[in-house]
Amino acid sequence: MNAKRIISVLVVLSIGLLAQSASPDPQTKPKTKKKATAEATSPTAELATEVRQLRQRMEAQDQKILRLEQDVRSRDQQIADLQNSAAQARSSAESAVSSSSQSAQAVSALQSTVNDIKLNNTNLAMTVQEEQKKVGEMIESPLAIHYKGVTITPGGFLAAETSWRQHATASDVNTPFTSIPFPGNDAYHLTEFFGSGRQSRITLLAEGKISNAKLSGYYETDWLSVGVTSNNNESNSYTNRMRQLFGQVALNSGWTFTGGQMWSLVTETKKGLDNRTEATPMTIDAQYTAGFSWMRQYGFRVTKNFNNKVWLGLSVENAETTNLGGGGFPTDFLIGSPGTNGGLYNGGVQTSAAGGLSPNANYSFNYTPDFIVKAAFEPGFGHYEVFGIISNFRDRLYPTAAGIPAGAVVCGVTEPAPAGTPPCNSTRTGGGGGANARWSVYQKHVDIGIHFLGGDGVGRYGTSQVAEVTAHPNGTLALIHNYQALGTLEWHSKHWDVYGYGGGEYAQRTVYKLTPASSFVGYGRPDQTGTGACLLEPNPAANQNGTKPGFQPASNSCNDLRNILEGTFGVWYKAYNGPKGRIQFGTQYSYMVINTWWNSSRLNNVGTNPAAPTPHTIENMFFTSFRYYLP
Repeated sequence: MNAKRIISVLVVLSIGLLAQSASPDPQTKPKTKKKATAEATSPTAELATEVRQLRQRMEAQDQKILRLEQDVRSRDQQIADLQNSAAQARSSAESAVSSSSQSAQAVSALQSTVNDIKLNNTNLAMTVQEEQKKVGEMIESPLAIHYKGVTITPGGFLAAETSWRQHATASDVNTPFTSIPFPGNDAYHLTEFFGSGRQSRITLLAEGKISNAKLSGYYETDWLSVGVTSNNNESNSYTNRMRQLFGQVALNSGWTFTGGQMWSLVTETKKGLDNRTEATPMTIDAQYTAGFSWMRQYGFRVTKNFNNKVWLGLSVENAETTNLGGGGFPTDFLIGSPGTNGGLYNGGVQTSAAGGLSPNANYSFNYTPDFIVKAAFEPGFGHYEVFGIISNFRDRLYPTAAGIPAGAVVCGVTEPAPAGTPPCNSTRTGGGGGANARWSVYQKHVDIGIHFLGGDGVGRYGTSQVAEVTAHPNGTLALIHNYQALGTLEWHSKHWDVYGYGGGEYAQRTVYKLTPASSFVGYGRPDQTGTGACLLEPNPAANQNGTKPGFQPASNSCNDLRNILEGTFGVWYKAYNGPKGRIQFGTQYSYMVINTWWNSSRLNNVGTNPAAPTPHTIENMFFTSFRYYLP
């Protein structure tokens, strides 16, 4: 309380005391009315009025003082708040000044992040547009057909291809390796050019899923086959053929069961033992390249996948004994026969007005199917395979047939056999083993591969189809040692595929000396006459079997091939590869050398002529291809 207020209170108390002392004693008599009126107008009454007025003004002043005190306290609080804010601002400023370098780095990083976000947004927008475009294209042209829960995917390619050979073979884009002419063949001295669309291919893949397995079927076809009326005269009409046709059940447990016509389990694969991943050469030549081991035939295959690292497989496949080589043996044995037309196999066709028949194909009477086992490994770098083949061969022997050398034992009887000696069957078991390895290097732009197969009677599994069996002097089958090897080198990019292959196939000399005569029977006989003559070109053959004049070349054949060696180089250019399919152009060059066993070595110093050359031939081939692959 300030001094002004204290003085006011003292004044009020003084006036109150004065007023009390001036009032009459309550026991005295009251004055008269006249006298009271006079007292009311006395100075004391006026003083009391002023005191009351002064009290009212004091109370009003007190109210103003209270309001002023409240205003002062409010301003003090505002000042305190401002002081606190200033302190905080000063502290923030000091912190900002102390971390100015860090702030600059943070600002730079933030700016970089903003730029990255802008770039990512741009890329994302472009990706979204591209995906929308693809979705639109898929809606416009779906890649698969969905039918009752099954997805059907078409595929394949349409081809326009040419082949040129230095020495004519009268063949299309698939080269008959064992029919390459020698100088003693009229066709050796003529080149050939053929154009063809027959390697065009159509595929259909059907896939469906159930709770514990994936079901699929695959069909693949082209036009590399002929009918009786097929020719290149006008319409170039050729027949459609089955390349592959199989069904498959792949269980979630890793077991897979496949049956039908397919690539043999001998054929190298790029992924495990999976069908449709075969590592076929990239050649335009439909017969591929020498040294490549393969077969497309009936098979029933069972495989097991162990965590995509190891695969084991067993295949039961069709067998054939058709590549019989050599000569000099008697005609006392039977392997098979031409096909029976009514049995849906390719049989004989009439070739003359007299009703003569010429077989189109021979079929062996197979003892058992071929059995193939295989293991594949993918440890993390490369793909590796090892495999084995078991083949059984059989023929039927006739002891009383003509031409069997004396002393030979046929059906347990020493020749000459007595009349009425019954025929019998003879069996041989052959087979072999092989290995494949493939590596992808330089970010999978380069593929390197090696392949080998060797054994007894396995020539049929080579692309060249060299002889796999011959015969002993008594007519029993003798298995020929066969070897096949191939090296591959391929380079791949977005628009280019460049490939090079080098390989060969070999059939070992398998001969037996006749006693007591100094002659031989079997494959690669050293006593064959006319070695030099097989290199001399003869006159064309006379008209026979209804063939028109001018279409009957003659040949002094050089039989019993020792090896076939081939080097191949080719390039594919993919001009377009996108959602609408693929357009590609290709060219290929191949060089082939074929050697025979004639005069290649001495055998007991009998029947060889060191002065005569060993017959051999070469072949230069060029191919071109234009293809459109379905998307």
